[in-house]
Amino acid sequence: MDETDDPRRPVRRHVLTTMSALAAGAVLPPLAALAAPADKPAGEGGSRTILVTGSTNGAGRRVAERLAGPGTTVLVHGRNRERAEEVLAAIRTAGGEGRFYPADFAALAEVRGLAEALARDCPRLDVLINNAGIGTGRPGEGRQTSKDGYEMRFAVNYLAPFLLTRRLAPLLRTSRPARIVNVASSGQNQIEFDDVMLTRGYGGQRAYGQSKLALIMFTFDLAQELAGTGVTANCLHPATYMDTAMVRESGISPWSSVDEGAAAILHLAVGPDMAERTGLYYDGLQPAHASSQAYDREARARLRALSLQLTGS
Repeated sequence: MDETDDPRRPVRRHVLTTMSALAAGAVLPPLAALAAPADKPAGEGGSRTILVTGSTNGAGRRVAERLAGPGTTVLVHGRNRERAEEVLAAIRTAGGEGRFYPADFAALAEVRGLAEALARDCPRLDVLINNAGIGTGRPGEGRQTSKDGYEMRFAVNYLAPFLLTRRLAPLLRTSRPARIVNVASSGQNQIEFDDVMLTRGYGGQRAYGQSKLALIMFTFDLAQELAGTGVTANCLHPATYMDTAMVRESGISPWSSVDEGAAAILHLAVGPDMAERTGLYYDGLQPAHASSQAYDREARARLRALSLQLTGS
């Protein structure tokens, strides 16, 4: 089901205060309830390989730990090797396998290197979860640029997963059915194409919201581009102001737990009911409607052309 051109009016964004879709009393569902679809081709021994970017901290780490189990290889990404080793230890304790791939998403050269390493090391990739990102920044913090000279949030939250996904698309296609999950946000700001790098009127929230809307627009494009290939692409706002270092750094008191966010991400990544659904934006566990620019074909085409130019892909 492709809803990239859904004409419905935006629904009221909400904070997930209950987990009604989960088993009563459980913070997260048993992993067995989130197993891969029955028709999922698997590698030798029924194995599957899942990449979770930004999985050494926050919701990404919780997702990586929840995915761990016999037959699953979790590819852990981040910048901190010490934290990565803690995640890998938890994965192995749960009977799974894990490998760490370091890369700084503020440098597109490192994103390319990550994609090359994964293509070299992995005979298959069943799920790509683009979770890595940075928040609005500390209160009063000014505009920053990436190592490539791009506005930092646009570079890390959008250009990096754009480039990584495009470089890994061939591997995902050969691993079909496969899934792409892009972790976006309900905090979305329209892209101003005459000043995408926000050299005028910069604000952390504006930069963050623009980067997340760009990621949603990319998801909708991906769903159309990959239609019929056996690879789906969906995106979501996992939960509002989760209890993470990123949220606390921005000076905001957390509203929800990383468990809520992780459950929503896992639903799209391995939920049986998401086997064939594509081109969707979710707010937590519920389908929702993104900002109107996400459904503008012309705006998506402009963003795609710009992104290809900026990433050299």
